Amino acid sequence: MGELASEKHVQFIVSVEKKKDSFQSVVMEHIRMNGAYWGLTALDLLGKLHAVDVEEVVSWVLQCQHDSGGFGGNIGHDPHVLYTLSGVQVLALFDKLDVLDIEKVASYVAGLQNEDGSFSGDMWGEIDTRFSYIAISCLSLLHRLDKINVEKAVNYILSCKNHDGGFGCIPGAESHAGQIFCCVGALAITGSLHHIDKDLLGWWLCERQDNKTGGLNGRPEKLPDVCYSWWALSSLIMIDRVHWINKDKLIKFILDCQDIENGGISDRPDDAVDVYHTYFGVAGLSLLEYPGLKAIDPAYALPVDVVNRIILDR
Repeated sequence: MGELASEKHVQFIVSVEKKKDSFQSVVMEHIRMNGAYWGLTALDLLGKLHAVDVEEVVSWVLQCQHDSGGFGGNIGHDPHVLYTLSGVQVLALFDKLDVLDIEKVASYVAGLQNEDGSFSGDMWGEIDTRFSYIAISCLSLLHRLDKINVEKAVNYILSCKNHDGGFGCIPGAESHAGQIFCCVGALAITGSLHHIDKDLLGWWLCERQDNKTGGLNGRPEKLPDVCYSWWALSSLIMIDRVHWINKDKLIKFILDCQDIENGGISDRPDDAVDVYHTYFGVAGLSLLEYPGLKAIDPAYALPVDVVNRIILDR
């Protein structure tokens, strides 16, 4: 089994930000806030968060905030709950949440809850269990979960549970590992995991492992992808069924997706690398307790020491 090319990955993450005219930078322009979260969290897990200028990052994050309290994906872009959580997560990494008007941010997020307990992503009203997780995670990090109806939020998530034990984006939608993480993560944060049939869901999730490569996919008959080393694996850990998969084969799959020469991790071996898969590859290895990486919290998707500082040391 190979080794994680940590220094190369650090160089790759830092270089993406510096190459403003690169293809990767341009196509990510509208989701730069998400990209900042992926890259910076990966750096922290690798023990290299000091490789960036803290004040420069914090200043940019605050420039993405709107009067509503929500954050856009970049300066001048409309606010959305997706980017709002990423903004809060980035500030949490640097222990800079105190620069926020927390009530203003929390009110923006809470204002997106609908009567049935679901959440819209922004003023245009799209509903998705991703947004339920994001709202719950964001408000928990801000210690403002009391601003929403948690019981209704939990009941809506449960209404999206399927006969196979998984969860979809809305009631009746097919189970998907990404949506399952969102629902299981939200239930974990709200202390509601007892509503899950852990054996049934655990079976569905462990069936995502490809026998040949060891990688995980997001749903039946799909190719394995490094990002599901987070989406599926984190859920297996939260429901205590991670021992149902072959961890060593998954580690090998992730390591096989590295660009050893230039850094970065791709979705599958020999594909082009990107910051998204680099983060989820590193995060997956952290969940698998790979040597030399900081531990990551499977529900909050932040380093354990950051979550402990915010949630436990209040």
